[in-house]
Amino acid sequence: MSAGARPAAAPADALVPLCAPEIGGNESRYVQECLETGWVSSVGAYVDRFEAAVAGAVGAKYAVATQSGTAALHLALLVAGVERDDEVLVSTLTFIAPANAVRYVGAWPVFVDAEPDFWQMDVAKAIEFLETGCRWHDGVLRNRATGRRVRAVLPVHILGHPVDLEPLRIVARRYGLALIEDATESLGAAYRSAPVGHLGDVACFSFNGNKLLTTGGGGMLVTDNREWAERARHLSTQAKEDALEYVHGDVGFNYRLTNIQAAVGVAQIERLTEFLAAKRRIAATYEEMLGDVPGLTTMAEAPWARSAWWMYTVLIDERVCGMSSRELLRALERLRVQTRPLWQPLHLSRAHAGAPHTDCSVAERLNQQALSLPCSVGLSLATQGEVIDRVLGVLGTPTIARHVVSSR
Repeated sequence: MSAGARPAAAPADALVPLCAPEIGGNESRYVQECLETGWVSSVGAYVDRFEAAVAGAVGAKYAVATQSGTAALHLALLVAGVERDDEVLVSTLTFIAPANAVRYVGAWPVFVDAEPDFWQMDVAKAIEFLETGCRWHDGVLRNRATGRRVRAVLPVHILGHPVDLEPLRIVARRYGLALIEDATESLGAAYRSAPVGHLGDVACFSFNGNKLLTTGGGGMLVTDNREWAERARHLSTQAKEDALEYVHGDVGFNYRLTNIQAAVGVAQIERLTEFLAAKRRIAATYEEMLGDVPGLTTMAEAPWARSAWWMYTVLIDERVCGMSSRELLRALERLRVQTRPLWQPLHLSRAHAGAPHTDCSVAERLNQQALSLPCSVGLSLATQGEVIDRVLGVLGTPTIARHVVSSR
């Protein structure tokens, strides 16, 4: 493409993917180096480099690479001291992984509703549960209804936007609760100028194929607690106690990231600033073109936050739009535009039936109304204009976005 030329729109019959990875930096060169040197498994220089780069990006002292974000969450719960029959407060509006990780350690999730403005964990409801739904006795906080010890709070920064953590952090400190950030969707976001992932006691990231940065599949645990980091690394490598002899004092896990995957991660994180700028541009364009559509609510950013805009999502009011979010999804699918709804709120999941929860009516409404739109880092302005035109066309709104966007 010549200098100054605008990116072309996708062909009319080409699928516009929801959130595809952007591979175009040093990935091939770094992976080839792994292949040529033979360092392809869970030990190698790229693992160390990737851990250092992620720790540096969030301001943490230590980072431990894992094979998935879920593995990082499992390790975080273990090093934070969560035990069988403890309870952990978890966002109900999120992917199921954090709740599953709580169950892996034999504990119980307590699901907390989303708030209506930025769709994150409702911190007020979480605090209300801790202060009125629990009792403090002999240095232990227990759920009044179940009698179980409440040990940790696990807020999930969904869709790239941070949770309003400071009030929750104060209460967690008061009761001696571990604060575990699930930042798997929000690398690069900030809360009151502090990087997401450096706000609690320990945090976890994911590098799945649709995340801002990808290693194909992988995760990372970050913390300032040296003992926790060493414990997480020990458990992630089958808890081997001797560098030579095969001696194991704990039940460990095969949770380490491979050097090849880490090589991809190093190449990806070199472009973090570029990727975040692309996400912000995509979000701003959607806001400009869809912000005034009756019945459609665009994604908001709190004044105290800087979102990473990982998965751009809108709400569809069926009463005003004349169709539901799922009907819009199916109509866009026929037009070769890939979208998706948000997750089933976890308090409704059969997998976690019987788990305690707050009133979760906001999360249920958001689940019914939300639809995530194409927002790949590599989404061109022209193709985004086509997506917007198709959304507006299905909703019966004049379709001028493509021409406005592509003329920039």
